Amino acid sequence: MEDLSTIINKVQSSEELDFEDGLLLMRSRNLSLIGALADNVRKKTVGDQVMFVTNCHINYSNVCNSKCKFCAYFREEGQNGAFTLSIDEIMEKAEKASIMGATELHIVGSLNPRLPFEYYEEILIKIHEKYPAFSLKAYTAVEIAHLSQISGMSVREVLLRLKKAGLTGLPGGGGEIFNEKTRKQVCPDKISGERWLKVMETAHGLGIKSNATMLYGHIEIHGDIVDHILRIRQLQKKTRGFQAFIPLRFHPDNTYLQKNGIVTEGPTGFDDLKTIAVARLLLNGYINNIKSYWVMLGEKMSQIALSYGANDIDGTVMEERITHAAGGAAPEYMPKDRIIHLIRNAGRIPVERTSNYEIIREY
Repeated sequence: MEDLSTIINKVQSSEELDFEDGLLLMRSRNLSLIGALADNVRKKTVGDQVMFVTNCHINYSNVCNSKCKFCAYFREEGQNGAFTLSIDEIMEKAEKASIMGATELHIVGSLNPRLPFEYYEEILIKIHEKYPAFSLKAYTAVEIAHLSQISGMSVREVLLRLKKAGLTGLPGGGGEIFNEKTRKQVCPDKISGERWLKVMETAHGLGIKSNATMLYGHIEIHGDIVDHILRIRQLQKKTRGFQAFIPLRFHPDNTYLQKNGIVTEGPTGFDDLKTIAVARLLLNGYINNIKSYWVMLGEKMSQIALSYGANDIDGTVMEERITHAAGGAAPEYMPKDRIIHLIRNAGRIPVERTSNYEIIREY
């Protein structure tokens, strides 16, 4: 068994962990100890409240020229299953979300070469005009970079236009894994990790908060995971603009990686829990909210992860296509009552929040 005593002492004295510490944690098989450390840090940092949001996902298109090898969601134009929603169709989904009591719309899609900048802008304008109470968390850093490219505007100009249209925050998607060599193997046509971080830095500088994600359980190695988390931490030291960190579990079904025998199975439960715990420990003092995203993890694992450093279970979601295209077995919608039950059953206090982590109600 690895000697984790130095790390334990660092954690107990709130000392920052470094790359070697992270690597030792990722390589360790002592999950119970790592989980207990992370859970203690969680309790000291955010207490026993577990956050959730009443939200709805809107995936506007799956026509994408990025063609990432871990993605089962994308289609080429004209291919069976390809879709692009009209503004009216998006407004119908927004209306449904409003009726169901959602406070946040999570709007992401693809790099569709046929959609102009104005399409993305109009989505926000129309929703914001009709439903001004919605928080609009829309477009990943990858999509923002794409909009900059197709419009000829700078990233800053794109973000300012979208903010004026009603954008309130950026989701954390598209981070995948930052290590250049690994990233080129799984998403060679996507922007680099450095570019992703730069878009986020620009957004934070404009007062646009965001989340941060990491895709794990594909071809990455332990060092890639630690490097990824520490690069997010480094930017957070500078901007304080990340509101939550979300480890995303790779689902292999129907992906290039699976079809070509490169990755045939997703990560194990051991991997899921350790990744969340290590994220909590490495980000201690910098990002308070660590999500156990039930859409990726499933209900039971996301609940267990609340004892391994996580303090946010995401939300009702209502509709999600990306993970389910890759074999995600969790439902597309979790009623608020079910979320509250899962949190209470884990011995925690359910708290409904806004997109900006303001408390709406404690249950």
